[in-house]
Amino acid sequence: MRPRAPRKVRTWSVTACAAGFVMLALSSCGVIAEQGAGQRSADAPRTTAASAPPSSAIAPEPAPVPEPTPGKGPACPAVRCTSVLMTGDMLVHAQLWDQARADAEAVGKPGLDFTPLLEGQRAYIGKSDLAICHQETPVADPAGPFSAYPSFNVPPQIVTAAKDVGYEACTTASNHTIDRGTEGLARTLDALDAAGLKHTGSYRTEAESQGILILPTEAAKIAVIEATYGLNGQYPEYAWQVDMLDAPAMIAKAKKARALGADIVLGAMHAGDEYASAPNAQQQDTAHALVDSGEFTMIYGHHTHSVLPIENYNGTWIAYGLGNGVTELSPWYVVNNEGLLVRAQFSQDAAGKWSASDLAWVPSVIVRNPYRWCSLAADAPQGPCAGAETDAATRLRTRTVVESMGADAAGARELIISAESR
Repeated sequence: MRPRAPRKVRTWSVTACAAGFVMLALSSCGVIAEQGAGQRSADAPRTTAASAPPSSAIAPEPAPVPEPTPGKGPACPAVRCTSVLMTGDMLVHAQLWDQARADAEAVGKPGLDFTPLLEGQRAYIGKSDLAICHQETPVADPAGPFSAYPSFNVPPQIVTAAKDVGYEACTTASNHTIDRGTEGLARTLDALDAAGLKHTGSYRTEAESQGILILPTEAAKIAVIEATYGLNGQYPEYAWQVDMLDAPAMIAKAKKARALGADIVLGAMHAGDEYASAPNAQQQDTAHALVDSGEFTMIYGHHTHSVLPIENYNGTWIAYGLGNGVTELSPWYVVNNEGLLVRAQFSQDAAGKWSASDLAWVPSVIVRNPYRWCSLAADAPQGPCAGAETDAATRLRTRTVVESMGADAAGARELIISAESR
């Protein structure tokens, strides 16, 4: 498969744009106020009662027609559409960096290469306008030392591989965010910056923590607001370093995102009971509160290392758990080896409101010898993952969980990219 050239992601200087807008607005208001008070510019033509047209003859300016922007993915049901792809935890253990070292050696490259591990995701990322991953753990220096559970310090080459296969941004708030303290947190964000990946959820400075991640596509500006349920009993050096799961705080950020021009607001929750097949009360209560605020366009989650149901709550999609984006193979919990890739298409209606017009998902599994992310979709391009019988059982288990809260009846579907022309 030919590698896809990385897409350029435009970022918005919100402060500069907002300041410019305010200055322009104040200037315009000043002119209107002066003319409304009877003060006329010396260059303005005089208007007499005889020459003034009747008010009924002055037609209002037509509203601007939005430029057709279908976006990538299924046929766009509106004038403007955009699509966002999301995956679960990037959870790198020793087996995976050993594989990355072997993959690099196989092609004569120094160091580690995680791109073959993630390569299967590229075809799905290519059918979306924006792709977001979750960097579960802090990263080390390129040469290490590396460590896995319980205190992670993983190779930063996983970040460059994520960028290589097409991700534009990653969330970073998790129960492992401060495994390596402030130094590890900052090192991780520096690595994401160096790779060209945007991020939110953890921060190097208090000023950074007040910002909102807004990612533009051709059709829309998409804000991402993410938080974690906890930090494994650890405490950050400063409270602002990691966003904690709190509905009012997330809603306040969503309102700020809207004020800054976001068309679509995604809420990401790192929460739940590990290896569960249903969301817990905290997940449901928080997700429902976010939807009820009217500020969020979609909610999704990770952390449980298992696939969780998708729910359509009051017209808004909630994908409670996407399982693992990548992980080692667990001999104890088969669900740990499974994941869910979700792609949402958002459409803008005549009133300008954005909502999800299509929600599609792909079941996945991690295989080894060699370690690879592997799609279990009906049209999976690589063929069988762990064998036809095992693949069928995994796919059925994933579908049963995903649809257990009525997702299929509400319109969620398995993603078949071979049926899409764009």
